[in-house]
Amino acid sequence: MDRETLQRYARLIARSGVNIQQGQYAVIRTAPEQLDFVELLAEECYLAGAAKVLVEWRYQPLTRLDIRYQSEEILGRVESWEEEKMKKKTELLPANIYLCSEDPDGLAGIDQDKWARAQQARYQITRPYSDAMENKYQWCVAAVPGVKWAKKVFPGLGQDEAVEKLWQAILSCARADGEDPIADWEEHSGRLRRRCAWLNSLNLRRLIYKSASTGTDFSVGLLPQMLFCGGAEKLPGKEVWYNANIPSEEVFTTPRSGDAEGVVYSTMPLSYRGVLIENFSLRFEKGRVVEAHAEKNEEALKLMLAMDEGASMLGECALVPYKSPIRESGILFYNTLFDENASCHLALGMGYSSCLKDFDQYSVEEARALGVNDSMIHEDFMIGAPDLNISGVTADGQTVEIFRNGDWAI
Repeated sequence: MDRETLQRYARLIARSGVNIQQGQYAVIRTAPEQLDFVELLAEECYLAGAAKVLVEWRYQPLTRLDIRYQSEEILGRVESWEEEKMKKKTELLPANIYLCSEDPDGLAGIDQDKWARAQQARYQITRPYSDAMENKYQWCVAAVPGVKWAKKVFPGLGQDEAVEKLWQAILSCARADGEDPIADWEEHSGRLRRRCAWLNSLNLRRLIYKSASTGTDFSVGLLPQMLFCGGAEKLPGKEVWYNANIPSEEVFTTPRSGDAEGVVYSTMPLSYRGVLIENFSLRFEKGRVVEAHAEKNEEALKLMLAMDEGASMLGECALVPYKSPIRESGILFYNTLFDENASCHLALGMGYSSCLKDFDQYSVEEARALGVNDSMIHEDFMIGAPDLNISGVTADGQTVEIFRNGDWAI
């Protein structure tokens, strides 16, 4: 991929993604496969006004070795220097950029139970710091190609050709291949916010999903204080707007924890902790998954649902037209950042308190007491289908058509 195009993409992430403010710190979390792009991105962060750019390296093969050779106690330990680092982040509130490039099958065959217990142990220590930062800083998840990821998406191509092809697909789906991606994103974000305004005017209390082709027949309750969100988000009390996901085609909200009934069927694979869970279904009663099946990696699905008390309940409902640009690309990315934006989806686990009206007036504990689900996980899974119909029930009992045959009804 040519340098000028990549530079525009890096500028988009730095300025429209996290929207770095003058004098702010920036943290880039990435794998070492795209060093040239990381250099471009770091420079764009500085040009946007960053006082300091830090890079935190993550490398999947090393994670495999850690899980294999470290004792469970050490794997689940949070060292004192790590805790000091998290404490410092709560003070600095840096802009956080997460570049994903992992191999979708990169952690297949590891001891998932051991890793889950270690993560649960770490979460007991790290949770207060993540709670302290919630809704107070800008973050953005974007993507760069990894070789094994590229070969998974394009198995018939050579290594270099597959990486180039994946670059083209990423930039196209991220609306980053034009002459002015920042302007394109401002226009796109405006469209998403107009969808949100219409949905919020309806005063909805419930969503009902039906798809004859998949078997989905499901309903979920909504909080009276909830709002649909999409496009750029704003930090409370500041005129700082940022885009948390590049790409993003979704309009989403936080459902009422403990209020979901029926069955949903996945329509795309879910990449979870380095394995692909495929062709699965979930049945809900009183808001919680009571039955789960998968054709492939069912054990990983059930382990995910057992991570904590909130893992088997919903934290997000997202609306994405079936004919989204990512779906129209014809590419299965095996990566949630992209695949979730090709399809309506739900998320198990943590809910977003930022979907509450005047969310900055609530503490984390108050938001959870209202019905925002609490969990250490947040895992999106796709349920969109060409015949998916979604209706909403308003506070006064009226039924409004939201989606008809996989697309917006208006």
